[in-house]
This record gives sequence, structure tokens and C-alpha cells, in this order.
Amino acid sequence: MKAQLLTATLITAFTGSLSAADPQLLNLVMPDAKVLAGVNVEQAKGTQFGQFILDQMQTHDSEMQKLVALTGFDPRRDVRELLVATDGSAESKTGLAVAKGTFDVGKISALATLQGVVTELYGGVTILEDPKDQTHGIAFLDSSTVVAGDTASVKGAIDRQKSPQSLPAAVIVKVNQWSNAQDAWGITTVPPVSLIPPGAVTKQGQGGNPMQGALQNVQQAAGGVKFGAMVVFSGETTCDTAQNASTLADVVKLLINIAQMQTGADPTAAALVKSVTVTASGSVVKISASLPQDVFQSMLQSSKKSMGMRAAPHSSARK
Repeated sequence: MKAQLLTATLITAFTGSLSAADPQLLNLVMPDAKVLAGVNVEQAKGTQFGQFILDQMQTHDSEMQKLVALTGFDPRRDVRELLVATDGSAESKTGLAVAKGTFDVGKISALATLQGVVTELYGGVTILEDPKDQTHGIAFLDSSTVVAGDTASVKGAIDRQKSPQSLPAAVIVKVNQWSNAQDAWGITTVPPVSLIPPGAVTKQGQGGNPMQGALQNVQQAAGGVKFGAMVVFSGETTCDTAQNASTLADVVKLLINIAQMQTGADPTAAALVKSVTVTASGSVVKISASLPQDVFQSMLQSSKKSMGMRAAPHSSARK
């Protein structure tokens, strides 16, 4: 296996997949983080749907299968909780993933070295870096804590291990609110449209659609999913004014009504659309939806089959 693939697989494992977010992990992320997300992997394992999602990683990711076979390290089993963060800049290519779990550091590092991964000692910690350009890396701070991301962010986390720098109080409150209530969650404390590169979003009246225009007024957003007998999705946006929040809620309701008319004979899709609720209170719009976990799992499996059938002709054409 190529060294680049090993490094990419490790980083993907941590950044693709929290109870309240671990304070130690929060202290490792950059203090100016504007976008954060987390997953309570341990709790996900205890639900049918959560286990289904984790199993898909093994079934459909050949590089992860190689990683597990060669090192014995399995993110689905060994990672308990994960937190990822960025500074929220659309142009920025920086980001950090920090995780708690159980790691055989010696075995993983030895394999990485054999595969040609570059190592750098920084602050007493060994960073495993992408040999191609050394712009990204992974570092095990101890046998239960790992950080991954661009090299500068990884080094910053190593520095903060010795000299913690707290996130702003308002951000911590938001993180605790969502990580306490959800098994997987994400928040942005900056307007979501600011996360999109310039030119990628058109304003209403210049080829944009009503939803896109309404989203221009969103200042902050958050969302999450709670696993269990019912898979419950929750979302929340904060607009600049109460009037714009009411407009956004009306646009979302209109789209839901359109979706209801288009579900046709698909009872699962109809049930999902029907479960969506939208409420506006002041400048805040809240959205939620839910489905039984077995129904949602069946819907995902059907979607995968459908995508596979559409991809099959292209695969045949390349042979």
C-alpha cells in the first residue's frame, strides 16, 4: 500500500467519523475555531442504526480494511469520541481532528515508517507526515489521544497540550448544548454562506433560488442527529432579523409542500417529508425530522443499490 494512501486513510478515518464534548479535546483545537463537529462513536455503537453506519465503513472502504489488517487499528472500534474544527474561512485549507480512544502507537508508527511516511519530532511528539508534500500529518499525544490535519494545525495542538487555550465562552456553550443532546453534531458560528468560496453562491435575482436568497441572512447554524429506535435529525439557524427568520421558515415549508407532492407512491419518502417540522421564534428557525431506525436504514440501503446500478454502465464502459 502506498504511503500516501496510508496517511490519507488515517486522516479520513478520524475526520469522517461526543455525551458533552471532552474538555481536553476542546482545549486542543485552535482558539479561533468557528466551525466544529463531533461524534459520540461509543454511543453510536449501542444502537442498531449507529452500528449500521460504522459497519458501512468496513464494507465499502478497501483502504480501511488494509489498515485494520496491517496495524490492528480500527477507528470504528478504537475511537470513542471525535472532534473536528476549522477557522471557518472559505479560502483556508487548515483543519484539525482530535480523537480519544485506544491506540497501539508503536505498532501504527512502525507500519507508517515502513510504508515511507515521513516523521518529524516536534515538541517531543512524533508527527507522521504525508511524504508527498508534508503538508498533513498525524500525531499521537499519548496512547489515548490523537490529532490529525494540516501540519501547522497539528503542531498547534501539540503546543496547546502543554499550554491550553480555551475557545470563547459563547462557542463552548454552543458546543456543550449540541454535544449533550446529540450523538453526532455540527455548528458554525459564522454565516454558512461565508464557508463557500467566493463566486460559488449567486444572490437572489441573479440566477439564485428563493432558498439560496433566504440563506443569505443566516448568521449561525447548528444541527445534529440522535440515534435510537427513532433516528431524529435537528437543525437550528439564527438569522439577522426576526422577519428574515420568518421568511426562511416560510420558504422551507414551501419546499416541504412541494416535496410531499413529489413523493408519489414511495411511502418511506412520504413518511420522512411528513415528519419534518419547522418553527420560527424571533430570529431563530428550528427544523426537525425523524424516522424509525430500521426504515431509515432500509432507505439508505435502497439508495446505495440505486447509485450502484447507475454507476455500473460507466464501469462496464471503462473495461
